[in-house]
Amino acid sequence: MSNPESFIDEVTEEVRRDKLFGYFRRYGWIAILAVLLIVGGAAAREYRMAQFQSQSKAFGDALMTALDMNDAAARRVALSEIEAPGQRGAILGLLLASDPSSDRSAALAALEKVAADTTLPPSYKDLAVLRRVILAGSEISAADRKALLDPIAVAGRPYRVLAQEQLAMLLAEGGDNAGAIAALEALRQDQEATPALRSRVEQVIVALGGTPATN
Repeated sequence: MSNPESFIDEVTEEVRRDKLFGYFRRYGWIAILAVLLIVGGAAAREYRMAQFQSQSKAFGDALMTALDMNDAAARRVALSEIEAPGQRGAILGLLLASDPSSDRSAALAALEKVAADTTLPPSYKDLAVLRRVILAGSEISAADRKALLDPIAVAGRPYRVLAQEQLAMLLAEGGDNAGAIAALEALRQDQEATPALRSRVEQVIVALGGTPATN
């Protein structure tokens, strides 16, 4: 052979090619399956997204149709007939409880249902608990209201300052004006307190016979 090195290279390349084909015949299905899974996964995600968008639109349209009704009773019936699993159900429950004048007991029941749903994020549950405590008032004992409010009045909870405001009001309700004023003053100085909350707290402090501290 005039060029043995070239011949060896060609043989080596053929061996490599044969091995490659052998590997493909033996393991190629894995690569094909991986591609199908990737493509199929993308298609499944797109399908789920389209389905989610369709369901969200239908849910939103149903809400708007119900909320546009002028009659409170008809509005409540329309809202209660909407199918809303998961977090949509929490939104629906809070909406059902936003018009307590039409059916107070139904509003409290809707709030209790949202608050008891362990699958929902704390923000939904905490808001439902807070709203229920405020709406029910003395229908729930002071001790039970405190037990409901204490867990959502700790650091890190989304409605902590509002829950602390209600706890201070419970102190005042029980005759502990000094304790209520101290709690309200601490709340007034809280960095998370909104201007509206600070203004409301100051009014309550004055009503209880106290004087808001000057900064």
